[in-house]
Amino acid sequence: MSEALWAFGRVSGVVALALLTASLVLGILTRSGRPLPGLPRFAISLIHRNVALLGTVFLVLHVGSLLLDSYAKLHLTDVLVPFLGSFKPFWQGLGTTALDLLIAVVVTALFRRRIGVRAFKAFHWLTYAMWPIALAHAIGNGTNGTSAWFLVFAAVNVVVIAVAVMWRLSARYTESSRAREGAAR
Repeated sequence: MSEALWAFGRVSGVVALALLTASLVLGILTRSGRPLPGLPRFAISLIHRNVALLGTVFLVLHVGSLLLDSYAKLHLTDVLVPFLGSFKPFWQGLGTTALDLLIAVVVTALFRRRIGVRAFKAFHWLTYAMWPIALAHAIGNGTNGTSAWFLVFAAVNVVVIAVAVMWRLSARYTESSRAREGAAR
């Protein structure tokens, strides 16, 4: 049973990383206000939320399965307090830090109407820190973190995020209100 939990923990971590990569890219697209071919603008926002939710579910499965796994020997403090783990404490601590940042983003998203858009957006910027921290955790702490297939997977994710962020920072990127104004003309 322990081997199955260990394998499931590894797979769910890789799937979570892929989904969180997609969510970050979709979040950048959502903010731009541009539609994807064949989809209205609002659909991108819905897809972004659903992919983020699915990524969060896989992250919970990743952490939960490793908490239950007798080989990983994780404790609740290892999952919530960074850098206290007994196995590769730095790399595990990065995973804990990424999880803590994701929790902050999810909680503020759930309370968006109560805390206001400004606070919601401020916390949402944490995803730009969370993603590379999670990737570093996967490479440094993951069983397959330095295997060729995972490094190729990680490189593809880095390229996708880098292209999206470069577009986000470029002069061609317009915020949603300006994009809607341009589409109305």
